[in-house]
This record gives sequence, C-alpha cells and structure tokens, in this order.
Amino acid sequence: MTIEMQVPALAPTPAGPPLAELRNIYVAFGGVHAVEDVTVDLHAGEVVGLVGGNGAGKSTLIRVLSGAHTADSGEVLINGQRVEIRNPRDAKALGIETIYQTLALADNIDAAGNVFLGRELQSRLGSLDDAAMESATRNVMGRLNPRFRNFKTPVKSLSGGQRQSVAIARAVHFNAKILIMDEPTAALGPAETAQVRELVMQLKAEGIGIFLISHDIHDVYDLSDRISVMLQGKLVGTVRKERVTKDEVLAMIIMGKQPGDVTQSDLEELHG
Repeated sequence: MTIEMQVPALAPTPAGPPLAELRNIYVAFGGVHAVEDVTVDLHAGEVVGLVGGNGAGKSTLIRVLSGAHTADSGEVLINGQRVEIRNPRDAKALGIETIYQTLALADNIDAAGNVFLGRELQSRLGSLDDAAMESATRNVMGRLNPRFRNFKTPVKSLSGGQRQSVAIARAVHFNAKILIMDEPTAALGPAETAQVRELVMQLKAEGIGIFLISHDIHDVYDLSDRISVMLQGKLVGTVRKERVTKDEVLAMIIMGKQPGDVTQSDLEELHG
C-alpha cells in the first residue's frame, strides 16, 4: 500500500499560516443557529470550495469574512493575526474582495468604468481621468484574460464570462489577496464556464486565495484544492479533493457522512 493511500481524506491543511481563518464562528438569527462552531481556513494560491444545500449556512459564514454580517462569537484571523471586520470597507482594507452572483456591475458603462466604480481616478484638474483608468484596466485584464478586447463596450452587451472577467479585474486591481466567489458559473454556458475556470487558475497562479461557493459539485470538484462541507449550520468536514470521490462529497452534503463511511446502499439512495 502506498503512502498516498494511507493518508485520510480529512487531511491536514497546507503548511504555513493561512491567509484567512474563520475560527469557531457562531451566527444566530432569532435563536436559530445559522452557523454553529465552524472553523475553515484558506491558504495562498488555494481554492477552498464551500458547499452545502440551501440553509446549510455557507453563505452566512462567508458573509462574516466579507463584512456583510457580524458573528455572534468566534474570531477571524488574516495572516495569523486576529482582525475585526465590521463592514465591507474593513474587509476591502484587509485585501478581501467579494464577487457576488449578480456581479454588481453597472450595465451602461464600460469595463474601465466598472473596475473603478466608486473609486474613480481624477486628473490634477479634478475631472475623471478616463485615460488612466482605461490604461490600468487594460493592464490588469492583460494578466487575467488576454483575449478580452471589448474595452469600450457597455458591459450589458458582454458575455457572462467577459462580465466575470470585469468583476474579477476590479477585485484584483485593488490588491485582493482573498477572493470570495459566489456561484461564479451560475447560468453560464459551457464555453463561458471554461473561461471562468481559466480565470480561477490564473488567480491561483498569482497566489490569490479563493473561497468558492457553489451548488455545482462539478465546478467545486474541478477547481477546488480542498472542499469544506456544511449541513444545518455545522461543518461536516474539510477534505482534500484528490482523496475523495464526487459521491463521497455528495454524501457529506446530503447525509452528513464522512468519506469512507459511505455504503453501497448510500450510493443507491444518492442516485435513486
């Protein structure tokens, strides 16, 4: 038996301090625990898939990191240091950017206008410096998606994959180190989904850590290094992708079962 086969699916996290750690997080709404004693972490150049059914608590958990919601207890650490994230502004200052499923793009303006939306550059005379914003957008897009050419086009006429590129460029230009991606391939076709996957791989190569929230087990399995599964507000476990099957992940999501405990009867129930 090889050493690899002896290593359990519930493996330790990568070496070195994590970029981000959510430790023993509790969030309650009206006495109902939406998140109960959950700990997850994320390392540089890593994708951690955060999955679970509706009401599992994954979105609530990640809102604690993005500054959209405050935990009732627990702590957030960035580069090993405890931090206070009271609002999205605090998160951005720590290099945490969120790309929501809706992308939050202004449809009637172009890529540069969206990259700098709310953070526009001004000339010495106080007017908008359109040339500087376009130049910066071209530079960051050249790293992320060299095939992107529609810099003058209102984003409403771009494809879903191109719109994702613009949203990601906005985050990366402002020095995101931790990226939260919420359902990044929802409603995209196969070609656009492939483009988003290429973007994710490029971000990993640049050392950016990504929390990937998705209902699509194929996306999660293809893109993630580790997968954290939640069920009814609790963490079922965090597994190394290469040490589990998709069926084992599905059993964690639906049944709360650990890898290795899945029986043939369970498999028949999952696919029945």
